[in-house]
Amino acid sequence: MDRLIDAAIGYPTAIFTALLLVVLVYWLLALVGWVDFESSGIDVELQADGDPGEISTLAGYVVAMGLSGVPFSIVLSVLVLVSWTLSCLAGEWLMPLVPTLPLHIAVGTGVLLLSVALAIFVTALMVRPLRGLFVTHQAMGNASLVGQTCTVMSQRVDQRSGHAEVAQRGAGIQIRVWTPDDNRLTKGDAAVILAYDETANGYRIEPEP
Repeated sequence: MDRLIDAAIGYPTAIFTALLLVVLVYWLLALVGWVDFESSGIDVELQADGDPGEISTLAGYVVAMGLSGVPFSIVLSVLVLVSWTLSCLAGEWLMPLVPTLPLHIAVGTGVLLLSVALAIFVTALMVRPLRGLFVTHQAMGNASLVGQTCTVMSQRVDQRSGHAEVAQRGAGIQIRVWTPDDNRLTKGDAAVILAYDETANGYRIEPEP
């Protein structure tokens, strides 16, 4: 037990120990609802003063290492935990064999870099099965229905009321519709969606040609 504690607070594992404590504090705050849990995958956003070439290169590295598709908080947590574990094992069994301080620093730096490199590979393998749990589905906007065909579901459609259904994969979408002019639309008729009116929260339609 003493060897494990010495390895955890010694170089280079002490760096990962500090990071691991930060990760633990983050998840405690997330547990009580003080911080938001990121549900999207790793997003490399271009800031106003960012270099597009550097951003695209960073995004390419993230994808190439297999660390995309899951929340950044999960990736970072697993990466730190695996790095700490590997470095701690090396600090417990390898570092005590190093005789001098300069050599200890040199070997410790090598352990640090090797632990991060191996942790990236292990993390990519561990988060791969989790990607399906964090697939982001884009919600259909109101304007996306404009131009599509709908089926009238109400007995009539006038300037104030009417309902229709837009056929989609699976269940159809029920929408509120209206027409500016007199028409003969009745239940079961086909119509074309011309526009979405935000004020009326409905779609303007006309009989299908």
